[in-house]
Amino acid sequence: MKLKAFFPLLMLVMVSGCRAGEAQTPEDTGEMPYGKVGFAFFTPQALPAVVTKALIIDNEKVVSTFRTLDSTQSDPDVVGTWNSRTDDGGIQFNKIRHPPAQMLFCWDSVIDKKTYETRITFSPALREKMSVPTGRDRRGNTAWYKTLLFGLAPEGKVRIWLQNSAGGDNLPVEPVKITTLSGDKLDACKGITEHPDGYVYYGETPEFIKGKTYPYGSW
Repeated sequence: MKLKAFFPLLMLVMVSGCRAGEAQTPEDTGEMPYGKVGFAFFTPQALPAVVTKALIIDNEKVVSTFRTLDSTQSDPDVVGTWNSRTDDGGIQFNKIRHPPAQMLFCWDSVIDKKTYETRITFSPALREKMSVPTGRDRRGNTAWYKTLLFGLAPEGKVRIWLQNSAGGDNLPVEPVKITTLSGDKLDACKGITEHPDGYVYYGETPEFIKGKTYPYGSW
């Protein structure tokens, strides 16, 4: 499916709640060798954001919509620049059957005081990386790149990694295309926010940013 045709379909699913892929059943598509693929969102220390809604079409054309997502974690070791050792923090809801082909998610950047809409097209090579064992973990089990990590930073910056279940450094992922919209350019995410009355800094954020210059690092 061409990109220009894909995202209108994606937005239709987001808005209407229809499931373009519901003809596909688990029996039709199976799963990865290790089961489901996980994905998690995180932010740098004290620069909060939260993902409010997501839609993924995986590379077997199964559509998954998420209105309840795992919380967006703040990584205390990510200060001023990204850290390649961030982990998923534990995944309960954010699971899909196969690696994503296309993704759209809505998020509130509290630190930016904005709502963003991020659209991503992934390379088919992502499935290859997530299908090959990476060795053994500490318990002797087969290890995989089975979790995608999404870093959400000031200025609407989004970075992506694969987390190795054996530990060690995360592997950067370069998507085919990534676009982040805000303001009057929002489409599928227009009006979707957990902060309808505006954004207020809370917790450690006011003290953390005191004396620092936005965007508080290089992202």
